Amino acid sequence: MSLSALLSVSDKTGIVDFARELHAQGIRLLSTGGTAKLLAEAGLPVTEVSEVTGFPEMLDGRVKTLHPRVHGGLLARRDFPEHMAALKEHGISTIDMLVVNLYPFKQATARPDCTFEDAIENIDIGGPAMLRAAAKNWQDVAVVIDPVDYAQVLSELKAGQIERATKFRLAKKVFAHTAAYDGMITNYLTSLEEGVESKGAEVPARKAYSDVFNLQLVKAQDMRYGENPHQGAAFYRDASPVAGALAHYVQLQGKELSYNNIADADAAWECVKTFDAPACVIIKHANPCGVAVGISPLDAYDKAFKTDSTSAFGGIIAFNRPFDGAAAQAVVKQFVEVIIAPSITAEAREVFAGKVNVRLLECPIANDPNPFDLKRVGGGVLLQSADAKNVLESELRVVTEKKPTPEQLQDLLFAWKVAKFV
Repeated sequence: MSLSALLSVSDKTGIVDFARELHAQGIRLLSTGGTAKLLAEAGLPVTEVSEVTGFPEMLDGRVKTLHPRVHGGLLARRDFPEHMAALKEHGISTIDMLVVNLYPFKQATARPDCTFEDAIENIDIGGPAMLRAAAKNWQDVAVVIDPVDYAQVLSELKAGQIERATKFRLAKKVFAHTAAYDGMITNYLTSLEEGVESKGAEVPARKAYSDVFNLQLVKAQDMRYGENPHQGAAFYRDASPVAGALAHYVQLQGKELSYNNIADADAAWECVKTFDAPACVIIKHANPCGVAVGISPLDAYDKAFKTDSTSAFGGIIAFNRPFDGAAAQAVVKQFVEVIIAPSITAEAREVFAGKVNVRLLECPIANDPNPFDLKRVGGGVLLQSADAKNVLESELRVVTEKKPTPEQLQDLLFAWKVAKFV
């Protein structure tokens, strides 16, 4: 029995090449709308879903795949004789692979000119329904939501079959994605001011904080323990990356990061990013024990270390410039847990090659602050915007008779940047 795959994607990345390889494996291609048109233009034999259902697309494309001939083909258990008998009775063919990604609701609602009507039309209905059906029946249907998975799926197909473990991984990915998708829709709709439902063609007014707040986090690693040895812990990343955020570090060497390492490294990284000049921040127990700017990373480190060389022992050190060999030659003389910088040169890595336990982290630098701060309280959370205010000298107003010198003003501005991390 030949296999069939239904492809309907908003993100067309790699879909033609993927479909071509599926066709080469003898898999029948089913598709809808723009995806079907794209595949046909590429010379691939493709069957429109409307031919399968015997029912045309309708309501401006709102109804395409919401049909028993689609969902029956996805949901039927191949190892249940009664399921297969029902398919045969109703002339329904199985669908063995589903390749779907959803209307770009997040991108649409991020546009400043997005009207309420635009937002509603970017809520996908058929896509999530098919995805959930296929993911529920993961043992029989391979469901692919992300172009990054095309290569592995093809590799396993060519080797004979898609592995059971791969199918289950892909199904879990689908449920995580549809949960996040519904969460985004809820966040958006509950952020709208009252009366928006009667102003569909207008850009709606939105509250700063939605009535329902959904946050999706993806586990990056389990940890041996938390802040204390008797506490369990894990590290999670935002599903939507924040530019320049610590969570997207690349570890070049060293032991696995601990809970306290990550907490201190985040404080160091957020602090050092606030400076325009070459800067160095040394953190110990979540507090800065040395912060300085200089003409180079080495100069900044030398000043920061001399601020409190005792507390700097075993600390976390962050730079906002590439960590080079000259700075490495100075830092290697002290006991340090973690070094984080936008990049770490080959010379610096060579200096620390013998210090195998020291964690060297690279993280692309960007001044985007975390979008909000969360604080857990019993039975709830406090949510606030990030403390990202940087005072400019032009904004200062002297209200005393004695006026600070220009040097004192610069010291005050420096202190303002550091104080929020103390």
